Amino acid sequence: MKKYIIILTVVLGLFACESELELVAPSELTVAGFWDTEEGARTAHTGMFADLRDATGTLWLLGEIRSDVWGGRTYESPANVSLIESSFTVSTAPFGGWTGLYTQIHRINDFLVNVPGIDFVNESDKDHLIGQAYGLRALYYYTLLKTWGDVPIILEPLATVDPAGLSRERSSQSDVMALIKSDIDASLNAFGSDNSFWAGNKNFWSKAATLALKGDVYIWSGNLMGGGNADLTEAKTALQQIASFGISLEPSIDNLWGVPNEGNSEFIFAVQYQRDEASNIYNSFTGRSTEINPQFNAAGESMANFIIAGANRYGQSEKTILLLDDNDDARKDATFIRLYTDDNGGAGYPTYSEPTYFGSIFKKFLGQVDGSERIFENDVPLYRYADVLLLLAEAKNLLGEDPSGEINQIRQRAYGANYVPATHAYVNGSQTDNANAILNERYKEFVGEGKRWWDLRRAGDSFVIDNVSFLNSGDEYKLILPITEDMIGRNPLLEQTPGWQ
Repeated sequence: MKKYIIILTVVLGLFACESELELVAPSELTVAGFWDTEEGARTAHTGMFADLRDATGTLWLLGEIRSDVWGGRTYESPANVSLIESSFTVSTAPFGGWTGLYTQIHRINDFLVNVPGIDFVNESDKDHLIGQAYGLRALYYYTLLKTWGDVPIILEPLATVDPAGLSRERSSQSDVMALIKSDIDASLNAFGSDNSFWAGNKNFWSKAATLALKGDVYIWSGNLMGGGNADLTEAKTALQQIASFGISLEPSIDNLWGVPNEGNSEFIFAVQYQRDEASNIYNSFTGRSTEINPQFNAAGESMANFIIAGANRYGQSEKTILLLDDNDDARKDATFIRLYTDDNGGAGYPTYSEPTYFGSIFKKFLGQVDGSERIFENDVPLYRYADVLLLLAEAKNLLGEDPSGEINQIRQRAYGANYVPATHAYVNGSQTDNANAILNERYKEFVGEGKRWWDLRRAGDSFVIDNVSFLNSGDEYKLILPITEDMIGRNPLLEQTPGWQ
């Protein structure tokens, strides 16, 4: 990736947007001859993933912060409290300018218009790149749909900054979903029978990633948008194919986290971070040594030698603490380091003790220590096989089938040698009981991975209201974000999100 850094810097500069509408960015690259060569296409391809990495913090906020995972004790000023509490208004609407996602879409549109006409030494390489681009565009539009419902559809590169040509009305959710499905089909068609990972690297999109996205999308469409059993069956079929691509559940939680484990068999698509190139967002889930070093972990061990220079802006909710408070479940210690103000006489705190609980350090993406510095360079997965299994459980449950097999694969891995079927195995129940069991399993499995808010939304509005304490019956309109007054002022064709007028 580094070989293209200098060229990429120029490319991104040429692509820069000029207003919060994110509906500008005229491309000078075509007339400059950028799209005439395979090398230009490969550079633009690298740029698409640099763009995605830049957006990853926002994708995390959109996918998790409004759920029940966070909002607990921090030992610095907490961040994004209004999002956690859903306490914003039209006047304080978050994520102006569609949070910049149309910038990424514009660049992909340029790619998809221009790359098919470029001659490649190996045409199968071009097909793979096109498959990746369609998959990424589907991901962005799916994120927009889940966040704002009706959103503008823009499929052509914009070659003008004339405001009259930039104003677009919001397309209906059904039209946006039809586009997402069309892009998924186009991605799969471009990949064809090529199941490979680009350059053997899961930091690039792949056919497996498109199939994981398809499962996710078609469950949403099937359960929430009237697609019914036809869409749910499509989801199930897509998800069941992924295991044949050499993707599997890692046998131990310990094989998942930590920089040395980034090449594991479970990751399907992960955003790449590297020292001196980019750091991930998870330093904000740790803290400063001045607060952490005087504390003790749950085993009663001193944190005096823990190396960190971060921030503590997000604290796990008490609900999260209690859900993970199971010493037989490896996810408890793999997810957080709990901090206490004393060592409990050397006994530590094997279970949660509120009076002496100080706060937590998020552990999944703690990077690695180099001398006196901690480098936050963990790759962050957007899809991994545990996700696929539990999405498959959702599809099966909504189809009236038994999802316990997939749930129990996740539980068996979590409990390892402690797994006792009579105690830990899930037994098929009612559709609602199954849905709640799947949600709880996903909650424990994906803390901090940007999933929980979308999981609750995908299950249905009632599951959101039942689980998020800051939302009540009658607040269903709040599940779709309002757009800012500035956006409407810039684009008179935009109408406010229903319920927020």
